[in-house]
Amino acid sequence: MRTGIANLPLHYGKAPSWLFQRMKALARQITIVIVDEFGAEEMLRKLADPFWFQALGNILGFDWHSSGLTTTACGALKEGIRGLERDLGLFAAGGKGGSSRKTPEEIESFGKFLSRDPQELVYASRMAAKVDSAAIQDGYQIYHHCFFFTREGSWCVVQQGMNVSNRYARRYHWLGEALEDFVCEPHSAICCDQRNECLNMVARDSGKARGVSAELASEKPERLIKELKRLKNLDLPSRHEIVIKDMNPERLKRIFLRTYELQPEGFESLLGIKGVGPKSIRALSLLSELIYGVNPSFQDPVRFSFAHGGKDGHPYPVDRANYNCSIAILEKAISQAKIGRREKLETLKRLGLLYSKLPRKN
Repeated sequence: MRTGIANLPLHYGKAPSWLFQRMKALARQITIVIVDEFGAEEMLRKLADPFWFQALGNILGFDWHSSGLTTTACGALKEGIRGLERDLGLFAAGGKGGSSRKTPEEIESFGKFLSRDPQELVYASRMAAKVDSAAIQDGYQIYHHCFFFTREGSWCVVQQGMNVSNRYARRYHWLGEALEDFVCEPHSAICCDQRNECLNMVARDSGKARGVSAELASEKPERLIKELKRLKNLDLPSRHEIVIKDMNPERLKRIFLRTYELQPEGFESLLGIKGVGPKSIRALSLLSELIYGVNPSFQDPVRFSFAHGGKDGHPYPVDRANYNCSIAILEKAISQAKIGRREKLETLKRLGLLYSKLPRKN
């Protein structure tokens, strides 16, 4: 299930070498302790939690509200466990930009250490990216994709998209545990502090639209292109982001020819076809709505994203039990980390100061 989305200001640049080296060391030790104490699957659950991941980035020392927290924390974690993957039973693939496109081959490179067919993990990685780039069209282009997995085949995804118009980045979290359907409400929580106009084809309310879209994709391309050209002369509703002006029917014809040849069995099969992207899905959802009267969802599935709540109760009261658990785990991890004494004391001092300011129950 997808477990969360977080919105962060889009910042450029990278962590200085002296900081990144320390981030790798601390991420390595935190991971070792968590895997040793709770198992590799629990590390996946924590990485898939947008609140815990944000706290991890904070404790590693990166900008708390920067888009770079995602890419740098994932990079530090991936580099930190390099060489320990087999012992930990925890593996990392992908990254930012060109590294994200190497995810399948990196997963396959660990295949000999796995008790599961790595192609199943490659599929999970690809579908998570496809859903957040094509099935949910919220204006954010995926540019970072990191895939974490265990020897037994459990997995999670931390990926991020950017919106150059509003200069924000949105982070998407997935957890493979208990996943029932890639294309129907695959998340347990989606969190951020902004809402946008959005085509949400994985909403439960989009169920009929998914079915009709898959059926239309199996139609002869000539019929679909004819309808799209006809729609150019219609007045479309202004309540959502689906528009015809940026669709080129002739270019879409190649994609529809491929979907017609493959005859997808359902929306997930359709989404998995190479070449089927945002414009193909928009075109099919538009045809589903205007020809058959089947409406997809246009509700942006996001909520607020804060690590532990706020002292004034906004957006919700501080979850003290969760907060104390985070501190306890990090204190234990840091106490066992092989870092210099002064660094350890300074880190614990900051944690202690943070803890002392928490509201107390009477």
